[in-house]
Amino acid sequence: MIVGIGVDVAEIARLERALARTPSLAARLFAESERDRPLSSLAGCFAAKEAVAKAMGAPPGLRWTDAVITHDAAGRPVLQTQGTVAAAAAKLGISAWHVSISHDGGMCVAMAVAEK
Repeated sequence: MIVGIGVDVAEIARLERALARTPSLAARLFAESERDRPLSSLAGCFAAKEAVAKAMGAPPGLRWTDAVITHDAAGRPVLQTQGTVAAAAAKLGISAWHVSISHDGGMCVAMAVAEK
């Protein structure tokens, strides 16, 4: 059963400007394992994290670094949760996540589906 669906769009250049303006932002938004990725991939991760929060109804207190985007052997994005995000998901009975990320024309779009 679907608990929630979230979608978000991120402009790659806007994220680039924000990271240049505030270098400490990277550590607040991205897990250490995500930070060495190209900028377009970081924007996709950011959009996916926003989509995940929206799929849960945007509960307060979520830490961006508690939602980590990895990839499986086929290259598909996979969400790993811990800490605040895992606790919020457990409260809602979420047992599975489905994430999709796409890049085009300087933009990223991500969708997250939370499932019981």
